[in-house]
Amino acid sequence: MTLSPENITRFLTSVHPYDSLPPDRIATLVPRFQQIAAAPGDEIYTRGAPMAGLYLVHSGEVEVRDDNDQIISILGPRNSFGERGLTRDGVAVTTAHASADSVLLLLPADAFATLIATEAAAARFFDRRRGDRDTGKDLATTRVSSFMAPLAQTCAPDTDVQTAARQMRAAGISSLCVTDGDALRGIVTVRDMSGKVVTDALPLDTPVSQIMTAAPLTLAPDAIGSDVLHAMMEHHIGHIPITQAGRLVGMVTQTDLTRFQAVNSAEMVREIASAPDAAAIARVTAEIPRLLLQLVASGNRHEIVTRLITDIADTATRRLLNLAEERLGPPPVPYLWLACGSQGRQEQTGVSDQDNCLMLDDRVSAAQMPYFADLARFVCDGLNTAGYVYCPGDMMATNPRWCQPVRVWRDYFNGWIAKPSPEAQMLASVMFDLRPIGGDMSLFADLHDRTLARARSNSIFVAHMVSNSLKHTPPLGLLRGFATIRSGEHRNTLDMKHNGVVPIVDLGRVQALRGALVAVNTRARLQAATAAGVLSKSGGRDLIDAYDLIADTRLAHQAEQVKAGDAPDNYLAPAHLSDFERSHLRDAFVVVKSMQSAMGHGQGALG
Repeated sequence: MTLSPENITRFLTSVHPYDSLPPDRIATLVPRFQQIAAAPGDEIYTRGAPMAGLYLVHSGEVEVRDDNDQIISILGPRNSFGERGLTRDGVAVTTAHASADSVLLLLPADAFATLIATEAAAARFFDRRRGDRDTGKDLATTRVSSFMAPLAQTCAPDTDVQTAARQMRAAGISSLCVTDGDALRGIVTVRDMSGKVVTDALPLDTPVSQIMTAAPLTLAPDAIGSDVLHAMMEHHIGHIPITQAGRLVGMVTQTDLTRFQAVNSAEMVREIASAPDAAAIARVTAEIPRLLLQLVASGNRHEIVTRLITDIADTATRRLLNLAEERLGPPPVPYLWLACGSQGRQEQTGVSDQDNCLMLDDRVSAAQMPYFADLARFVCDGLNTAGYVYCPGDMMATNPRWCQPVRVWRDYFNGWIAKPSPEAQMLASVMFDLRPIGGDMSLFADLHDRTLARARSNSIFVAHMVSNSLKHTPPLGLLRGFATIRSGEHRNTLDMKHNGVVPIVDLGRVQALRGALVAVNTRARLQAATAAGVLSKSGGRDLIDAYDLIADTRLAHQAEQVKAGDAPDNYLAPAHLSDFERSHLRDAFVVVKSMQSAMGHGQGALG
């Protein structure tokens, strides 16, 4: 089948990012596209060959396989390939074959380069590198949509002032938007009630339409914080309705601005450091979801957001340790409290349980152990009160197994390395993420270094760790792009933790083990592994980019939930993503699956 220029034009206008280009730009692109007809089994390109350009599937189906001949993606109509994770310095790192009768459109490499150099929409779509994002934004440059109240209270124009006043009191708010259907007609405030109804002794059945500010000043959701500040100062108002296409979508008040500016990690750390008890700590940590929303909305990357959120957990833990010692008295021997899991890696999000343990000086006696059992209970209970719920797997210092002298911990690690059973692999994976939080840091230093060296030198243990790290796989479906959860409460969603970030966390841990690298944070591990040659420069770069995209997407999902007034979780519905976002996310998962495949086949410097 040969496509006419008109057919290609119609097709391109249905595919992002071409649908955002002006007609004259599309007209110049159409002649540059080459048509390729492929039968089942026909090779589109092969690994190691220069990539001819950007492919776009018009009809049919294309299989993409890695160098181990494992299928990593099946692409259908409107999918692009030939860039983002499939090439490295212009050379293909995968192989593609048609798996059905197909018609492809090929935009040659030079035309593709011109497209992304001259069209911002195309550059944003095809450039998956996110390392240059601005992280210095604050309220003045943050979008209104990130801090407005999304569900503005409304009333009809004929509502009487007494009913309106009662509605405001019940909701604990100082204004109501007056609407007629979806149209905003005005705004009535507490000041209107006191300044007009009370002062002028108006009857209580006076309709709000008589005292409201008609056709009030409004802003759009994509306005920025400085727009709000300037409007409030210039017009001496404290409430601004947010509208889109004439429809009310939210409200911003002076209180919203104050709350946004008041929530910052440094202030939260300060308050926690002097908190008198766990309840006071909990009042501070309750603000973490709003902090996450603010940090994400301000353009901060995932490693900044999770580091700041983890700092709060670290401070809460150390404060609880201090409070425990005040209650129980000084410890009989030195101890060290350590965090594992996401806190250990400094990767906590808006959803975190607690994972921790205690290492005790070898001089500890049996008679002294109850002190540390009480200390562990006090701290873990306090963390639970503060929102860091008990670990469902009982990986906590309250479990006697994880509250032991250093010599016992040394035996644990040596045993796991010598006999890497499934349980040993799991425990070793958790314990390789240990990070000291409070106490005598010297108890861990020698143990950590010796364990890394011993583990790295045991090839059987490393092989088991590699095998264990491949148990969590990216949610790539062969036919529909993503493999979503099929049943239950989270049906039709992606688990952005276990199938999103965890596969990369596991890859990073194994690379750190192979290179005897001391970093615990996943991104730092990938960077160190790349610098040390454990990962190739290009492979490490691709994996870091994929991690950034997946982790940022997970946090953006949680921020959206917080903005909507919901509790954050890790379950993202692909249907809520744009074509742009789905395409990028799919490509990131392809990179991870390719790296897993390479590691599973025993390749050296991956990538």
